[in-house]
Formats: sequence, structure tokens, C-alpha cells
Amino acid sequence: MSSIPLSLVRRLWGAIDDGIPLPPGGLLPGDVVLDGPRVTLPAGFDVTGLAIGAVACATLAAAQLLALRHGARDVPGVRVDSREASAAFAAEGRFTPVGWERPPLWDPIAGNYRAADGWIRLHTNYPSHRAAVERVLGARDRATVEERVSALAAERLEQAVVAAGGAAAALRTREQWLATEAGAATAAAPAVATAWTPGARVASWAPRPELPFAGVRVLDLTRVIAGPVCTRFLAGYGADVLRVDPPGFAEVPPLLPETTLGKRTAALDLATAAGRARLDALIAGADVLVCGLRAGALERRGYSDERLRALNPDLVVARLNAYGWSGPWRERRGFDSLVQLSCGISAGETAPGSAPGALPVQALDHATGWLLGAAIARALAVRLAERRVATIRASLVGTANLLFSLPVSDEPADPRSLDDVPLVERMTAWGPALATGPAARIDGAPQAWAHEAGPLGRHEAEWR
Repeated sequence: MSSIPLSLVRRLWGAIDDGIPLPPGGLLPGDVVLDGPRVTLPAGFDVTGLAIGAVACATLAAAQLLALRHGARDVPGVRVDSREASAAFAAEGRFTPVGWERPPLWDPIAGNYRAADGWIRLHTNYPSHRAAVERVLGARDRATVEERVSALAAERLEQAVVAAGGAAAALRTREQWLATEAGAATAAAPAVATAWTPGARVASWAPRPELPFAGVRVLDLTRVIAGPVCTRFLAGYGADVLRVDPPGFAEVPPLLPETTLGKRTAALDLATAAGRARLDALIAGADVLVCGLRAGALERRGYSDERLRALNPDLVVARLNAYGWSGPWRERRGFDSLVQLSCGISAGETAPGSAPGALPVQALDHATGWLLGAAIARALAVRLAERRVATIRASLVGTANLLFSLPVSDEPADPRSLDDVPLVERMTAWGPALATGPAARIDGAPQAWAHEAGPLGRHEAEWR
């Protein structure tokens, strides 16, 4: 018998701030079966609990949508094993090419550096972000970067890199973070929040589908890990996911064999009238828009919430941001590893006198992706049943707040249990690979991905 309490799932479900109460009777043991060791990801925070709860919430919400589409009273059973959920949070690290190589996960000068008065992390996986660091420091190799950083104050360097268009974060304790204007503005930010407006049309998806999201069109404007995790979850349960990027966009290459699974990928140039007209048509024909661009980015391209609603009054709009949706950092470039340093997580994982620590996986990214997927499933159910339409906002800093709120289990860690999670064979456009399998299961509805992972921009920018 597993020692994982069902209350953990209820707590994560409550982190989806959508104003909808739990289903009648709450989350019943018959709905969710939890198994596996209580702690598989050793950390000073309940990372295992975060993985179990986020995966369970998304999968349960998908199962509820499937039951609603069938007109069924009983929700299919959901089974979550802590080992499989934890392995899913480590998917990009466990991915193993067979007979080919993928680039390293990190740029050579990305990482933590000792500054004159503390520590700073430089994120240089995008060429433009690396170029910003090189301009600020006048350095192009790690040794020179280390030398230049050591003579500078961490927060002043952070500000300089951000002002130059880069991404960086100085190490702060939780107390130091909450004392900043950005920290105070997001101290109570939820992981996910939803607002509702009246819809117009009856949802036209086919009744009695085999998978929860069958027939649902998802326009994917996401990058890196959190957003792609969400849209891959939707694709795995039947959604038609179309990812759109600018022509020639250089996404972090080693992530694509994992993050493009199940999706079509297209390129559009929004600097042209034809590109904008095509995007307008895609928005008008979509059921869900998932956007991982920074706050303000869509608006600067002419796609405010009002414009999106004008193009499609029934569109579920789901957006995620690194540093939340209020305060002076809402438009700051951010990534999981940077938010960990900013908000006090890395400080909590750091031994005295050591370099900044980190969670064992990119937990903020993965949890945000799964919780956003749960919120979208809930939003689709409400649209189907009540014709209300959702605008959803998620953030990494909100997920960090959630992680800080979880009590740490006193059970001993069993990290070797992840060795019991086998890798599965998978074909990609680059060649065969071994990859992490499903994170959870819905009885009678196994995940199935319609497209193998592959490069960006390889399909037409149109709905099937």
C-alpha cells in the first residue's frame, strides 16, 4: 500500500484557482489510485509530492472531460505511480538517442558564477541571451566570464545583463526575495488562475471520443519546457496541436526530441501581411491557445486579449510567464533555473560555503506545464457544459510559491526506485531513441501521439 496521501492531490487541485469546486464527493479513492515510494526525488522541498500532485490533477481533469464527452456519470479511474511521475519530470535528462547524438542541454557558459558579493546565474542557451552576456562582460569563454564576474556585484550584473536583453538571476534567500518589489508583488501569486467570460457557440468536438481531447485544436506558441510539457500532454490525449514559430527560430535544440512529440510544427513570419493573416485564421479556428511568450509579447504583436476574443469569442486562452503577472518583473526573461535562484529555492538547497544548489529536476517548469494542462482540461469541460470561456494565467513563480507551501515528507528518499521506470522505444525525425513513458494512466484511454518528434517548421500552418 502506498503511503502517498490523497490529500496531496486535493492540495494541488486547490492550487488551480479556477473558482470551480471539487466534483461532487470530492476526489474519491476510486477516481485516483496513487502508488510508489513517497519520496523519489531527494530535495529540501517536496518535489516528489509536486510531481505526483501535478500529474494526478492533469490526468484526473482529462478523465473528467472524457466522461463528460461520453455523457457518463462515472469518471474513468486514474492511476499515478510516484516513480513514473517523477521520471516524467526528468524526461529531458533521461532521453537517450540510439545511434545518433543530440547537442548538450546547456550552453558552455551557462551556469552559476561567484560574484564579488555573492552568486549569479547566467542563462545563455539562446544565442541572443549569450550575446547579451558577451556584450556586458566583453568575454566569450567560460574562464574569462568567471574572471569578469568575480569583480562585479551580483545584483548590478543581473540588472546589466537583463537591460542588455539577456537572462540572469542573482542568488537570494526567500526573505531577500520577498523584501524586493518583485517578490512582494508575487508573494501570493497562485500557480494557475482562471477568469471566465460568456461563450457563444456550442463546442463542435465529436461526441464519445476515445481520448479526452480528440477533435480539440490547440495553437501552441510555447518554448523550452513548461509550455511544451502542457501541449504535449494535450497531444498525448488526442488534441491536434500545431506549434508555430518564426522562420528559422533557434529553439534549444536538445529539447526538441522530447518537446515536439505528438505535434505538428509550422513557421509564420508575423512581419508580413500574409503571416499575420494566416495566424488570424489559425486563432479563429482554434479551441485553445497556449502561449509561453513573456507578458506583453503578444500585445506588442497586436494580439491583446480583446483582439483574441474578437477573432474567436470561444477561444480558451492559456498563458504562462516566468516571474508572474504583476510587479516590475512581469516582462523579465526567466527560466526555471533562474526563478529558483531569485525566489529562494536555490538558497534552500545550498550547503554553507558551496555554490548554489538546485532542485533535482526542472520542477517548476514541469509542474507548471502539468497544472496548466489540468486548467485547460477543466476549461474545456466548462465550455462544453456551460458555454463559459476561460482566460488562464500560470507562472513559474506561482508554482514556486506552491512548492514553498508543501510540507516536506519525513519519509526516507528512495531515488533508486527511478531505475525501475523503464525507458520506452520511440522513433524521432533524427532517429530512434529511448525515452520516458507515460507519467500516469486513464483506464481505457491510453496515450497516443499522432506525430513523431521532429524539427520546427516542418508542416503547413493550417488546421487539418
